[in-house]
Amino acid sequence: MSAFDPAGACVVVTGAAGGIGAALATGLAARGGWVVVADLDAAGVDRTVEAITAAGGTALAVAGDAASEEGVAALIATARQAYGPIAAWFGNAGIDGGHGLESSDADWARTVDVNVMAHVRAARHLIPEWIEAGGGRFVVTASAAGLLTMLGAPAYSVTKHGAVAFAEWLSATYRHRGVVVQALCPQWVQTGMIDEVPAALLGVGEVLSPESVADTVVEALGDDRFLILPHPEVAGYYGARASSTDRWLAGMNQLQQVIEKGAGS
Repeated sequence: MSAFDPAGACVVVTGAAGGIGAALATGLAARGGWVVVADLDAAGVDRTVEAITAAGGTALAVAGDAASEEGVAALIATARQAYGPIAAWFGNAGIDGGHGLESSDADWARTVDVNVMAHVRAARHLIPEWIEAGGGRFVVTASAAGLLTMLGAPAYSVTKHGAVAFAEWLSATYRHRGVVVQALCPQWVQTGMIDEVPAALLGVGEVLSPESVADTVVEALGDDRFLILPHPEVAGYYGARASSTDRWLAGMNQLQQVIEKGAGS
């Protein structure tokens, strides 16, 4: 498989009540995809679907938890019943659970559930079917934090690393069986999460619109590239982290000190 055309295909987008997920669902529908729009936010998924259908697209709203085993199973069953076999899964739902070492065990557990286990549970259902059918596409929204880190957000950083690691494992294990796995790793995007990012960090890189990120994802469906990088400079940061780890960590610590000074002023 060298390209994916969403036209006439059943695709599922989680975390699609707003932000990247809504923009991605809209972009896939505009290209003829039959889009299942999923999120805990029932009103949000309804708004996304209303916008898609108003533009002539095909979409179905499914409100529910796309992280739990029961929720994933129900979402997949609903999608199959509505539009047939799922051709592509966009695991976009994600949360930032707490900050610093003060993050509670409950914050960590929920963040692991949404940012990592949701992908694991979806893959358990989808991969066997795709192997039998000869292919499928699994796209994980992992964030640049999954390749680098996110200062102040340990649970987010660790789980997004985990999401990348799981996507890598899926690709290494199943790519010869026709399963294409991709990891979307944007840096700053104009969503609700951006409000909690320290100004010192926002000065590093451009803040993109969700629509711009979605356009990059749709373009990346034209091939099998693993990393989808709306901010191309992230590739350089990732390389520096791997090749000069101590220097990279020292630079990140300098940013941390800037943040602390700003907080204390």
